[in-house]
Amino acid sequence: MGAVAVTWVDNSGITRAKVVPVEKLPHTAAWGVGASPVFDAFLADDSIVSGRFAGSPSGDLRLHPDLDRLTRLGARPGWAWAPGERYDQDGAVHPQDSRNLLRRTVDRLAAAGWSVRAGFEVEWMAGSDEDRFVPVTSAPAYGMARVTACADYLRDVLAALARTGLTVEQIHPEYSPGQFEVTCAATDPVDAADSVVLIRETIRAVTTDRGLRATFAPAAEPDRVGNGGHVHLSLWRGADNLMAGGNGPCGATADGDSFAAGILRHLPALLAVGCPSTASYLRLVPSRWAGVYACWGPENREAALRWVTGADGERHRAANIELKCFDATANPYLLLTGLLTAGAAGLADRARLPAPVDGNPAALPQEELRRRGIRRLPGSLAEAVTAFAADPVVAGAYGPELADTLVTVRRAEIESFAGAAPAEVVARTRWLY
Repeated sequence: MGAVAVTWVDNSGITRAKVVPVEKLPHTAAWGVGASPVFDAFLADDSIVSGRFAGSPSGDLRLHPDLDRLTRLGARPGWAWAPGERYDQDGAVHPQDSRNLLRRTVDRLAAAGWSVRAGFEVEWMAGSDEDRFVPVTSAPAYGMARVTACADYLRDVLAALARTGLTVEQIHPEYSPGQFEVTCAATDPVDAADSVVLIRETIRAVTTDRGLRATFAPAAEPDRVGNGGHVHLSLWRGADNLMAGGNGPCGATADGDSFAAGILRHLPALLAVGCPSTASYLRLVPSRWAGVYACWGPENREAALRWVTGADGERHRAANIELKCFDATANPYLLLTGLLTAGAAGLADRARLPAPVDGNPAALPQEELRRRGIRRLPGSLAEAVTAFAADPVVAGAYGPELADTLVTVRRAEIESFAGAAPAEVVARTRWLY
């Protein structure tokens, strides 16, 4: 007997699931499977908060699988997966369903003649031990010795991703002990968000089969470089990549410039969606390539927005922007909704990027930062929530019910960790993501 996991990602970034036997899939596709709306008010540790629009034990939704994305799980024979969307019992879209919201955001861009290609970098650490993190290898960062030590494991990850139907572009060792990264080809934003869910769960399954554990948390150990969830975006009109072929910054067209400028302008508010956990702010440390300053630069890995030009000869298809400040505690559907909305606002305003930053902004004198208008991004979840609530473009992307619930959930997260030292934050979140 086979089974299908139908998933959705909650407002705390946790992938939740309902499972149906394969023979029940047609009925589930037609009528959905019951799912309480209370999940909108779940925190990552499974505690439940109560807000104006979420948290009640009453009511029910229907979770419908998207059969166009039905996928056999390469790491779990006999299992398949489909992303779900939530509707009320009368068939109306649930206003807090993040996947449907992203689809509608993409459709609005398409109606104006735009499309976006998106991709996520997936960083994780493999190791063991419940109480502390023991990395699977301590071989040097980015080193071939790390690949050699974990060659069978990485091969298994690649094979499982291929069986799942995902196109891997590269896999490599990262900076921290036991840390790796995999990237897949850029695609439609909804497909990209679906794929990042599949990638993480595939890696988690392969790692579990080896008697290890995978963590995608922003911090697996205090005071170490953590896991990011970088997002790559490019704006297109038809077959033309608008991040190249123009006279703007790094060869961008005027529209590509405006799209990037809109995102940069709204990054402080977007942090409440892209860095939604207390642990996120343990990772956002200057001089660790985490992009903690709201600035941009060509191939600058210390800027929050890195412009990736691509190699000469393929810039027409490869040029894109990378947002370095986000991590894997984010709901990818919510994050892409916010990014596309901010980019669309930049297009509407004909926004322009400020002067680029060359080098590490943390090394600039405070007077120079002020003169150039370079701000550090929020240094805590509380600051990010304040920025979110004050930004009508970003908050407005989610509608009044979902925006209110996001603020409620974030404030409950803040209260949950009030007074906690970094070591405690890490210990409580290491294996949640």
